[in-house]
Amino acid sequence: MSKNSYFDTKIEFLKGIGPQRARLLNTEINVFTYADLLQHYPFRYEDRTKIYDIAQISHDLPYIQVKGKITYMETVGEGAKKRFTAYLRDDTGEVELVWFRGVQWIEKKLKKNVEYKVYGKPTSFQSAWNIVHPEIEIFDDSAEHKGYLQPIYHSTEKLKNAGFDSKGLANSMKILLEQAIPNIQETIPIYIIQKLKLISKQQAIQYIHIPPDAASLEMARYRLKFEELFYNQLKLLKTKQINKSKNDGAVFANMQHVHTFYNNILPFQLTNAQKNAIREIHNDVKVGKQMNRLLQGDVGSGKTIVAFIAILMATSNNFQTCIMAPTEILAQQHYNNLSEWTQMLGIKIALLTGSTKKSERALIHQYLLSGELLILIGTHALLEDDVQFHNLALCVIDEQHRFGVAQRARLWKKNEQFTPHILVMTATPIPRTLAMTFYGDLDASVINEMPAGRIPIKTLHKIEGQRLALFGFMKQQISLGRQIYVVYPLIEESEKSDLLNLYSGYEYLSQEFPLPEYKIAIIHGKLPQEDKEFAMKLFVENKAQIMVATTVIEVGINVANATVMVIENAERFGLAQLHQLRGRVGRGSEQSYCVLMTSDKISQESREKIQTMVRTNNGFEIAETDLKLRGPGDMMGTRQSGVHDLIVANLATDGEILSTARQYAQAVIESDPDFLLKDNLFIKQHIDSLHQNTTNWGKIS
Repeated sequence: MSKNSYFDTKIEFLKGIGPQRARLLNTEINVFTYADLLQHYPFRYEDRTKIYDIAQISHDLPYIQVKGKITYMETVGEGAKKRFTAYLRDDTGEVELVWFRGVQWIEKKLKKNVEYKVYGKPTSFQSAWNIVHPEIEIFDDSAEHKGYLQPIYHSTEKLKNAGFDSKGLANSMKILLEQAIPNIQETIPIYIIQKLKLISKQQAIQYIHIPPDAASLEMARYRLKFEELFYNQLKLLKTKQINKSKNDGAVFANMQHVHTFYNNILPFQLTNAQKNAIREIHNDVKVGKQMNRLLQGDVGSGKTIVAFIAILMATSNNFQTCIMAPTEILAQQHYNNLSEWTQMLGIKIALLTGSTKKSERALIHQYLLSGELLILIGTHALLEDDVQFHNLALCVIDEQHRFGVAQRARLWKKNEQFTPHILVMTATPIPRTLAMTFYGDLDASVINEMPAGRIPIKTLHKIEGQRLALFGFMKQQISLGRQIYVVYPLIEESEKSDLLNLYSGYEYLSQEFPLPEYKIAIIHGKLPQEDKEFAMKLFVENKAQIMVATTVIEVGINVANATVMVIENAERFGLAQLHQLRGRVGRGSEQSYCVLMTSDKISQESREKIQTMVRTNNGFEIAETDLKLRGPGDMMGTRQSGVHDLIVANLATDGEILSTARQYAQAVIESDPDFLLKDNLFIKQHIDSLHQNTTNWGKIS
């Protein structure tokens, strides 16, 4: 058996496992092979290196290790209420040990006046300390039984019943490590190992599972995190290089529509950041290679106008473009915003969503194929097979992380002559570490300044007791001719109760803001499309002063006259969502406000969220806090590979390791893109040994 195929060995062949237990490991924790088990890393370690005096036990010690002699034992109660207690004493004090399960077994096992080592979680009862169901063993002072860091593995109820609790998994791991270590090959070039003073791959795998001390564990973690991120970046940079060299794109040489729009139609001055982004896009689309660019900017920074100018680069050359948005409301808004300008330029534009009538669809398909229709805006409907273009040359994808990589690839296939240029817009500022991991195969343009004259939104935190004062403030704003959003959470799992909450809020507001003086519109995702459009029209035309809504308004609806955003149960929203919602106001020239309503008692995490919103309007700062609070997967959604393939690295905390890994990966790609140099032999061997379809090049082969 070759070293590579060794790690593909089915887990049932490991001593003590067999077919039945293997099936449990397959279904419960996705462990199918030796490689899978080796990469089932501990999620924490219990420190068995320190032994406390019993007198040192305190509430701030979650788990402790003590030693002493049993001075007294007794069994109390009958049947289900039966329990066994033993008192352990050292020179400083006494602790009670309690067992409710396995009473007969422990009764026989323990002996008085024998020195034991005990590990467990202390609790106090009537000012005395006790440990329930502790681990207990006879104390052995020999070198090989000295304290250690005990790995704790994720397990499940079914696995525990089959003898695979954390300890059982650790035992199987020891058996595997003994035979696996010699088969582990080096994967990082020696010059990088020496430069960064990394330990070997064999040592790293040994120490991550059986750390001799805290320093060794730290070295193992760093080594494995670096390797995982190094290969993650290597793959992204390689993909980027292949796309740039192999994928032909349309050449946008003529800039006629761009000049006409810029000189005669554009109603405001572009910021320097917008101009830079336009320059970068222009440099990409004039060379005949496919553009893959991320356009990242904060809420209200003006990404749409930059994307529109990119579209005009295509239409100037008689090429077709499409804009794909995540919701019908946002697609409709893009269509409304751009229609006025395209009409002035004489460019044919259309909207295609799930609600588009059959007769309109037939016309759109006809004009698309003939090439008369140059701009198509839509939702997922654009991905359907019957949507065929004459010469699609640019795809603008709005809020890309809601679509996923596979769907982006489907757009590529809409042109068989050359690959359409891709411009990905995201209004959710992405922390640097996430951008490098999710979008590392894209070039990035960042719009990091706001248009001139934009007044920063004031954000306030209010609790239930301040609601009457809030109503007074809302009435004052309405008397000045302004409009107000009131947003309620609508979380899928509890849709019915949330909807009730929305409607009871609507009723309450209707009493406080009665007709005919006030008009309130209501909108949520469950409403029929025509009702949504009617409600939006009322609000856009200022025929309704208050819009009661769910997060369907989170993305992209702009009503310049709306100056107040009230977010009910703000603690239930994610930070990015709160920031997106806040961005719906502050679109005009008046001072705008965002009021975050919460109950009096909220968790520490919720408090940190709210305080962040009150403190800053900077989306990038908010995204960094969000990453720390929620972790990378929740921020970006689960449909993309990249973060969810990472086994040991954590993008919320390992930014520095990621930067180092990208720097070294970049150097390798620039100097030796096909890994042919002797120095990079380990890289080539490692990638060749992996199954070609694996997304994580950092895995054990």
